[in-house]
Amino acid sequence: MTGPQHYREAERLAGMAHHFTYGDGGDPVTGAALAAEAQAHATLALAAAIAMSSPVDGAEPGMGSPEYAAWYEAAGVKPQKGDA
Repeated sequence: MTGPQHYREAERLAGMAHHFTYGDGGDPVTGAALAAEAQAHATLALAAAIAMSSPVDGAEPGMGSPEYAAWYEAAGVKPQKGDA
């Protein structure tokens, strides 16, 4: 699973957690389990974003254009010209 995929999965699971905890789902135990899983995916997404944006030993430039565009798409915004 890529970083942007982890990000999207975290968003999806967080929404489900809210539904089960506070919405019509009416099952706070399931809501808590979904919230924990959402947090794990969010953490993995953050780790991937940090790893991809950081140069390694000064030899690599960090995140390339395709990865940059994928993160912007996952975050729900479109990259502006000249951003990538």
